[in-house]
Amino acid sequence: MTGRNENSLDLSLLGNQENEYSFEYDPDVLETFENQHPNRDYFVKFNCPEFTTLCPKTRQPDFATIYISYIPNVNMVESKSLKLYLFSFRNHGDFHEDSVNTIMNDLIELMDPRYIEVWGKFTPRGGISIDPFCNYGKPGTKFEQMADHRLMNHDLYPEKIDNR
Repeated sequence: MTGRNENSLDLSLLGNQENEYSFEYDPDVLETFENQHPNRDYFVKFNCPEFTTLCPKTRQPDFATIYISYIPNVNMVESKSLKLYLFSFRNHGDFHEDSVNTIMNDLIELMDPRYIEVWGKFTPRGGISIDPFCNYGKPGTKFEQMADHRLMNHDLYPEKIDNR
């Protein structure tokens, strides 16, 4: 994956009305812009309630809300490109756990964030839901320790079915 790192004035997707929607996994659609506050640690959160992918065995659709939270470093992901990227999973066959890890890996490669976590809340199929969580903190920094702590404590309060 090469992902495009662009100056915020050179973004090709933002404001473009002639978008091409890829129906196959396409990490190259991702674009970045420069963090205007690199001296500050802060979270950027995306909630994507209409994520779909295909089961690699049955080819049946799987539906999820994908939660992405990250602390930017130098580059940030442009939200429209992220939307098009997530849309590209529509006909992609991957297990839930692989989809969530792939998203995180692509965003790490694209942005080199200080910290990132991706949580997939998949709707039940066959009477069971699968909700994979993965995270990453920049090695050798406080964010690596933060990632360890959040991973060990991310689901201390299991959800109830009525707040899904």
